[in-house]
Amino acid sequence: MHLAFDSLVHQVSAALDEDLGQPPRDLTAELIPEQTQATARLICREPALVAGVAWAQETFRQVNPEVELDWRVKDGDWVDSNALWCEIRGNARAILTAERTAMNFLQTLSGTATTTLAWRAALGTRDTLLLDTRKTLPGMRLAQKYACTVGGATNHRLGLFDAFLIKENHIAAHGSIAGAVAAAQGMNLSVPIEVEVETLEELREALAAGADWIMLDNFDLERTRQAVALNAGRARLEGSGNVQLNELEALADTGVDAISVGALTKHLRACDLSLRVEMNR
Repeated sequence: MHLAFDSLVHQVSAALDEDLGQPPRDLTAELIPEQTQATARLICREPALVAGVAWAQETFRQVNPEVELDWRVKDGDWVDSNALWCEIRGNARAILTAERTAMNFLQTLSGTATTTLAWRAALGTRDTLLLDTRKTLPGMRLAQKYACTVGGATNHRLGLFDAFLIKENHIAAHGSIAGAVAAAQGMNLSVPIEVEVETLEELREALAAGADWIMLDNFDLERTRQAVALNAGRARLEGSGNVQLNELEALADTGVDAISVGALTKHLRACDLSLRVEMNR
């Protein structure tokens, strides 16, 4: 997924605003003489899949573009415990001011990527797509979805604007699956039309209506196998609903095309980063 640079810049700017207030100020950093220089070493105390380097780089740039970052890793690298990720040199105040925001981005996005990698690994060599969802941290949608791709997932729709996902409330508003799908088709947009179904009968209705994707909501394995047989390749089938890591292989082996997992972005555990700063004497 391509993340627009403007979006990244905005995310970093908003995060720094949270930390520095208006007008921006770091009271504790002001305890250090203004011209003091420092060197810092960024490590992670545990194994991790790296993601979010651009966000950290942009954080330091916005605080002080003269700070130098020497990255020893890049997004997509698997790194062992206590390996050096980055050496940072420059104004001590700037390094300390940017530290937490930069690490927040790195720990969250690397945590997302690391979690996603574990789920992708559970699928082995299967062709089944692992999909992320919209269950992301507010303001971090594109960043977390980017991190999911680093971990091996495929982005589902980015938001409410780039695909139809017709669920029970939309169906109720139109009175039927056929009515909701027909309304979507009538808009003449070149985007996928997906329908969430809870029964095999609803699956039949969605297929008859011409849905492109069908989400099987909380189907057990037997009903999922029946759904795959009934579908016979007419639409793309997505398994979804409280999927557990230890169930992933069995669900993939039913023959669904994709499995969506909210846990990739909402059950992540941030990586344990550490930044050690030494003042230059």
